[in-house]
Amino acid sequence: MSDTDLFMQAAIEEAKQGLAEGGIPIGSVLVYQGEIIGRGHNRRVQQGSPILHGEMDALENAGRQSAQVYRDSVIYTTLSPCCMCSGAIELYGIRKVIVGENQTFMGAEQRLRDASIEVEVRQDAECIQLMKDFIAARPDLWNEDIGV
Repeated sequence: MSDTDLFMQAAIEEAKQGLAEGGIPIGSVLVYQGEIIGRGHNRRVQQGSPILHGEMDALENAGRQSAQVYRDSVIYTTLSPCCMCSGAIELYGIRKVIVGENQTFMGAEQRLRDASIEVEVRQDAECIQLMKDFIAARPDLWNEDIGV
């Protein structure tokens, strides 16, 4: 298994943890020099937070880092990042995003590309199925989360 696969699997485990907590199954990890320095999952439901998306939680849990660490990091996320998370990725100068899938939700990937951030979309079968199952089981929660 490649490092990319291992890090995406860690993001998937975060997504599953979020689901087990009664939340939305979206997970993320921030990787610097081959090590996970921050991990998180969507905790909007659990914490009653408007901003604790998976990527935001991973950034928060990484703690304050130098600009160079962010520039040399890769963020993995199970779902295409929304405008808020894409903005944070751009703000902190993270240069590469690896996305598990964008079939169930297309986030602000073009914004990232326009900011010269590399975006790799995996279309990972497990990420896709996790979200499809969640959306089918909890359309009310999903629609609330994406604002429709």
